[in-house]
Amino acid sequence: MPLDRSERRHRFRPDGAAAPGLTVRPDRARPAAPPGRYAPPPAPASPPDRDADPGQDPGRAPAPVPVHLADTGAVDPPSVLAVHGCWYPSADPTGEHVAYICDRAGVPQLWSGPADGGEAHILDADPDPVTEVSWSPDGRWIAYTAAPGGGEHTRVLVVRPDGTGRRVLAGAEPGASAHLGCWTRDGASLAVTVAQPSGVAGAHSGAGHLPQDADPAVPVSPSGEAWTERDGHATLLDPPVRAVGPREGLARGARLPTLAPAGPGAPGPAPDHAAAHVHAAATMSGGLAAYLIDPDGTRAPVVLFSEAGAASLRVCDIGAEGRFALLRRGPRGRREALLLDTASAGRITFRLPVADGDPWIGRLSADSRVLWLRSDADREFAALLRARLDQHGALQELFVAAEREETPLDLLSLPDHGRWALLAWNVHGASELETVGLPATHADEPVGPHHRSELPHEVVTRMAPVGRGGLFAALSGSRRRPGIWDLTGGFAPVRTGWSASDENARPPGRPPATPVPLRCRARDGLMLGGWYYRAPERDPVRPGPCVIHLHGGPEEQERPVFSPLYHELLGRGMDVFAPDVRGSSGWGRSFVDADLGTGRFAAINDVADCAAHVVSLGYADPLRLAVMGRSYGGYLTMASLVWHPDLFRTGVAVCGMSDLATFFTGTEPWIAQSAAAKYGHPERDRDLLRALSPMSRIDQLRAPVMAVHGEHDTNVPPTESEQFVRAARERGVPAELLTLRNEGHEFLRADNRRLYRRAAADWMEQHLGSGTAVPAQ
Repeated sequence: MPLDRSERRHRFRPDGAAAPGLTVRPDRARPAAPPGRYAPPPAPASPPDRDADPGQDPGRAPAPVPVHLADTGAVDPPSVLAVHGCWYPSADPTGEHVAYICDRAGVPQLWSGPADGGEAHILDADPDPVTEVSWSPDGRWIAYTAAPGGGEHTRVLVVRPDGTGRRVLAGAEPGASAHLGCWTRDGASLAVTVAQPSGVAGAHSGAGHLPQDADPAVPVSPSGEAWTERDGHATLLDPPVRAVGPREGLARGARLPTLAPAGPGAPGPAPDHAAAHVHAAATMSGGLAAYLIDPDGTRAPVVLFSEAGAASLRVCDIGAEGRFALLRRGPRGRREALLLDTASAGRITFRLPVADGDPWIGRLSADSRVLWLRSDADREFAALLRARLDQHGALQELFVAAEREETPLDLLSLPDHGRWALLAWNVHGASELETVGLPATHADEPVGPHHRSELPHEVVTRMAPVGRGGLFAALSGSRRRPGIWDLTGGFAPVRTGWSASDENARPPGRPPATPVPLRCRARDGLMLGGWYYRAPERDPVRPGPCVIHLHGGPEEQERPVFSPLYHELLGRGMDVFAPDVRGSSGWGRSFVDADLGTGRFAAINDVADCAAHVVSLGYADPLRLAVMGRSYGGYLTMASLVWHPDLFRTGVAVCGMSDLATFFTGTEPWIAQSAAAKYGHPERDRDLLRALSPMSRIDQLRAPVMAVHGEHDTNVPPTESEQFVRAARERGVPAELLTLRNEGHEFLRADNRRLYRRAAADWMEQHLGSGTAVPAQ
């Protein structure tokens, strides 16, 4: 049932207590904070675990140790690529300068430039790809996440706006990973999530490669008691649990998934033996911990939250007084928001399911009495929710502040002043951007008024409001690579001077193709969506070769953004149909959950149904169909080739899973925890996972296949491609493997991206036959 939107609000009696196993304390002696700087209060002292080092919980990622790097200063622009993009903007407090990611030098790096144009500079000239950027509220530091070697073992760094003072805050240890969180409101500390390094006993040891004498048909199952405490079929096959405990007095029998704190003197919860067991076995399943780190290095890191066997963890906001912290945690499809009271030993005062997608799920008001959230709790589509809190962080009332019918809220951003919010709505893959006024904390009036912006391109990928007013947004579209626009003046987008013009953001000599939306019905009646790209100069009444391209996730969504790969294929005379099969986002919670359990067999059939649909429309030649995809799309590619061996002439599987058992063995611990909720438990659902694995039907493979993988991929290890290619060759099926150096699960370097798309297009052209064209530059 949806949340009540009437004037009658829901009010709750407190019934929760502190969550077990949470800690909020310094990891070592902490000097006093400088005047005016935020320093979380220390938690009451507790006796150390006899089996653990003092001050360190079992399984929790150890406190990060900062590493100072050589100063390089701001670097003049190098020789730039003719075709490049800019994205992920973050402005300084004045809005006069913007830090962002740009691949002008061939790899995504940290850049900064004046908002009103002028020359931009590289702030970190190292070749490690940058993935996230955040300018501190006091303007003194720029934090960013980088991926050494292009892999998943990322680290968090800071640098001053002039390019000096560069240092690694977390993730410098071998095998460790760190992810960017939010700044405190005064900019004195940065929240960082740290994963247990692979050097810890039982943790993942990194991507491997299949020995030449290995038997790809013998999967290795994960072991350890931590797995046996997972939910198995209850999580995988039952309808998703969207609430925590029954509630009284709700309209129309609705359940609101909230957890409020216990009152003074109330008994704590009953012992959670399963949770305690998982915590004790943390070294076998990995752990995540969120720390507050002083970039100046004057105070020791302080742990906010730690969880053994965690699937994800992100600190999204910290209130102005530093007492309350908003976290996002949980596996894919089961994310939730937690409000943490740092003054009460890390007690969780409120929790609510939230949607997958962008990790920045919400923000607290200036006085921490209202929490704004992007959530799909008890809903098909994510909306803007307003949670009114008491002085202890307990929920008083919860209601929908802004929603659209059959349209999810895609991105939410709130500036420090809290007078308005930025909302980006996902309309079947395209974006609609609007700003809405926010009422005062204790006001009962609804949000509004609404102001919408006419966008020059289809998709908003990031919104960066300026604390003193103003807005920068990263836009992408089917006709250009991503760029950054200034929406400060009247909410009318103006391209920044250092973002490439439309003409310079597309490959020369080849007109960009604009896709058209396409809907088709699966064999069981479920309606699917997607985008169809027609090769230029194709005879409109004559069917031609067509590539079915499948996105990853599976919770991702096909968006109408510029794809160099698609344009490479289009330039060779091949059409591209990029569908959203069941499990994709953007079409409602039921659609996302439709591939759980045995529903994944239906997702494999969706690929065949999409191919049949474009044939029935007369677009595609039934004798010249191919299938291709990356990550989960790579898995679907392999699965489609062995479940529908006579349908496709060839396939290209990129970073795909060929055997779900060996995938669980080789992936990162936190990825395995999240994937178990999506695919199945590697112990209890072993038979189902075996049946869903392409390797279990490798004897059905008929079509030539090419596999592509990054050598440093620890999300889906390269062994997944290697064993599929080897098994295909042993059965006499043509198969090739392209391994990209210095890449992980994402291909981030311009030379590797060019090599990948040309090799894939060459393979398709070889096996499908098509017209000739000049390769894209």
